[in-house]
Amino acid sequence: MTNRAVFLDKDGTLIEDVPYNVNPDLIELTQGAIEALQLLQAHEYKLIVISNQSGVARGYFPESELVGVKEYLFKLFSEQGVTLDGFYYCPHHPDGVVSEYAITCDCRKPEPGLILRAACEHNIDLQNSWFIGDILNDVEAGNRVGCKTILIDNGNETEWLLSGMRIPHYTVADLITAAQVIIRNLKK
Repeated sequence: MTNRAVFLDKDGTLIEDVPYNVNPDLIELTQGAIEALQLLQAHEYKLIVISNQSGVARGYFPESELVGVKEYLFKLFSEQGVTLDGFYYCPHHPDGVVSEYAITCDCRKPEPGLILRAACEHNIDLQNSWFIGDILNDVEAGNRVGCKTILIDNGNETEWLLSGMRIPHYTVADLITAAQVIIRNLKK
């Protein structure tokens, strides 16, 4: 069996979007997140979080605060029998105020650097993998590496700048529906 994965955006997809939040007490899973990840894991998908975290570059919180977020999410899902296989984030933003992070990089979505790194480290077959996110930068990052993509249309995309790389394979209302689409596609 090939190593396939579902790459998941964090804010607005896996957890409710609270801008620049690193406080575990404010983390709330999106509706159906546990069930969606249980379903995907049951069908032998690796589950890997890919997240832009420009709050580091903007000086809102130190990079070390993301360790607590990662640990909290791993624990939260583990308690429900779900294993997160990876957690990758980009701390950069070209307009940041923290000089070491105020750069243009290849890991900030829509750039595909984090997905490529995760695929290499986990031996992932990108052609048999998916990317689920709530904005078109997520879709573009997934499409650029050859994943199938799903946009959760929950109102978080505000720009709607379309191009060939920014068109999702599927658009759904929530994460559980995205998981069901992926499982249905296994049977095709």
